[in-house]
Amino acid sequence: MAIAQQIHQLTGTLAVGLKQLGFKLLHDSHFDTVSFALDASMRDKLLNLSVQKEININFADAYVSISFDETKNESDVKALLSLFSDLIGAKAIMPDLNSKTTIPQQLQRTSDFLTATVFKKYRTEHELMRYIKKLERKDISLTHSMISLGSCTMKLNSATSMFALSWPEFANVHPFVPENQSEGYNKVIAELSEALCKITGFDAISLQPNSGATGEYAGLLTIRAYHKKNNQAQRNIILIPASAHGTNPASAIVAGFETVTISCDATGNINVQDLQEKALQYESVLAGLMVTYPSTHGVFEDDILTVTQTIHNHGGLVYMDGANMNAQVGLTNPVSIGADVCHLNLHKTFGIPHGGGGPGVGPVLAKAFLAEFLPGHPYAANGKKMVVKAIASAPYGNANVLLISHAYIKLLGETGLTKSTQMAILNANYIAKRLKDFYQTLYVGKNGFVAHELILDCREFKKTAEIEVIDIAKRLMDYGFHAPTVSFPVPGTLMIEPTESESVEELDRFIEAMIEIRKEIKEIEDGKADKKINLLKNAPHTQSLLISDSYDYPYSRERAAFPLEWIAENKFWPSVSRINDALGDRNLVCSCNSVF
Repeated sequence: MAIAQQIHQLTGTLAVGLKQLGFKLLHDSHFDTVSFALDASMRDKLLNLSVQKEININFADAYVSISFDETKNESDVKALLSLFSDLIGAKAIMPDLNSKTTIPQQLQRTSDFLTATVFKKYRTEHELMRYIKKLERKDISLTHSMISLGSCTMKLNSATSMFALSWPEFANVHPFVPENQSEGYNKVIAELSEALCKITGFDAISLQPNSGATGEYAGLLTIRAYHKKNNQAQRNIILIPASAHGTNPASAIVAGFETVTISCDATGNINVQDLQEKALQYESVLAGLMVTYPSTHGVFEDDILTVTQTIHNHGGLVYMDGANMNAQVGLTNPVSIGADVCHLNLHKTFGIPHGGGGPGVGPVLAKAFLAEFLPGHPYAANGKKMVVKAIASAPYGNANVLLISHAYIKLLGETGLTKSTQMAILNANYIAKRLKDFYQTLYVGKNGFVAHELILDCREFKKTAEIEVIDIAKRLMDYGFHAPTVSFPVPGTLMIEPTESESVEELDRFIEAMIEIRKEIKEIEDGKADKKINLLKNAPHTQSLLISDSYDYPYSRERAAFPLEWIAENKFWPSVSRINDALGDRNLVCSCNSVF
């Protein structure tokens, strides 16, 4: 509250001072922003004066807008009033700090807020630090072991590539700062854009999208705008294979399209016959195809060129989802397989942190004939008319995190990027081969290999031992591993993506854990362990359970917590056992204090 009061006090003080100088404010009430009209001649003079005084002013149409935040103080108000007094040739008057509020009575909050204990309990820095550390210990992360989430590409985010984010030269630059004050950013953005175009084979790029899903949306808007310009606005059907990335149908619908699913064959590839039939059926209204390559089934589509050519033959465009670019970089690219537009997940392939809700970046790239339809922003348009308007509030989306991908690409270089792809594919195939006698890999290419990820079929265990895939996922916690992706894209399976970041030693530990879990399942199948009370059904085993006097499971505490010898060296203790699994997801109960 003190921060909000300070911001409002500074804003009110500036408002009083501007009124005394004769400026007419656009609003009588305000919280942190003051706006007033200014004619064109005065705007030019103000621009020159503000540059001389090293103050950036936000010009919006025919008015000036000034906002305060918690980093500003009384001296900033004085500097602004001095600027505007010089503008009109008047004497600057600094009013007393305005303690009166201009917020209308009906909008003022009277109820209490931030009432949860956590906001009042920790009154010293070390107490708060301990609390945060306690929360951290509950979270299994890459600091403990590999996170093999298929489709998510949970690779290393190196400290070296993230170091520049802390530099004030980058961290303290406002998104709307004039270009002549952001030459460092401009250089990074230009070099990163050039590199990403070269890697993908495309001609143009927009860094606007703040996430992969927004990148999908931007790519689809690009396709829609292209058809509309060519008087083909009726083209509203997007074909989506069943093996495509999970967000594709939602993005297509949000972008104003209707979706038609294309089936897959028994080996997980796109059913080319079904694709050709539906492309012909919807030829007059076909907008395009959304395809993930390699597919979410973890294989390179052998018929991908036939697939993309079919769409082009029937008047559609090809959108490639870049979720699996970690299997392409340096070996192939979207243009080579026939794509017209695609997005990239910089939080997957190009090294920025992934998870926790952001910030993400999902650049959208396109061939030259689609360049004019990529989303832009007024602050970076340089007079160019935009067909697709801004889809993010800042000109270059989350520009700060672009520094990470820029460093990632520069540090690895062409050879390093290619080797990273090769290692990602090698690691996935290493796991598949080591586990082939214990688990069935659901889909493989015609030569028996997977791409950069693999799907283990765990459905048979439900029949032979009443073990669900979720039981395997929970048991992996006892071995110190985060579960792979569960039941996507195929129910009852595990999708594993080791990435290039993991060493063979770490891969071997994960493989050993999976083999040991398979042995535990075998005990159930052979009748040596009960189908209802066993190591998997009771997993994960918490510390409090194992030290309890009432421990009465038919297996030892040691086997529950330390099933392999090396686990004791770096044991991760789950805080709780499972809580009703999906039942909790479908029957939500809020346990927090109300925010209202």
